[in-house]
Amino acid sequence: MFDPYKIVLSNPQSYLCGISSGLLFLPTTVGGMIWGVAFLRQGWHIDYAEAVNRASMIPLGWVIGSPVLGYIADHFGRRKPVLFAGMALMLVCAVAILYLPPNSLPAYLPGFLFGFGSGAAMIPYSMIKEVNPDEVKGSATGAMNFIVFVMSAFAAPAAGWVLQNLAGGGDLTLDIFTKGGGSAVVVAIVLAAIIALFLKETGFAAKKAH
Repeated sequence: MFDPYKIVLSNPQSYLCGISSGLLFLPTTVGGMIWGVAFLRQGWHIDYAEAVNRASMIPLGWVIGSPVLGYIADHFGRRKPVLFAGMALMLVCAVAILYLPPNSLPAYLPGFLFGFGSGAAMIPYSMIKEVNPDEVKGSATGAMNFIVFVMSAFAAPAAGWVLQNLAGGGDLTLDIFTKGGGSAVVVAIVLAAIIALFLKETGFAAKKAH
């Protein structure tokens, strides 16, 4: 049972795929889906139903962005340019949501585009299979999921701890969300991009070029 994982986990590219994807998941799973409603409710003072509707745009964008970005990566035969494009879209949307005045953008568009860009987090799932031998591709996907969701499991309570400490037992304000959660979201995306620089291109176009 453990032999395939020895192969996968002895490959440094496996860790790069897992960590870069895990960092891209954090802004959506922890930032958007766990703290998104609280951010809109307590930071922007939006009523609960509307906050839920706006936060739901992130997973909706994800649902559409994942297959679209995956198709584009397959069509052009390159993974990394599409991965970086998704990261760039996430970063622009995150900065707009966090630092522009509340309600200065269309209500549902920023969250949808943020989720759409985060669909790029699925591309390293293909890459980890492509950088490992055929006989361990299933195990590679399992290792990938393990790395990604271990990161989310630890980041979720850590984010809550940071926000509560910044609040000092008081209410969570827009300033606290921006300083605590907002800066963490931006840092996660930037770190994911830096790590992705060291990923090997696995698309068919890159293989033909060599």
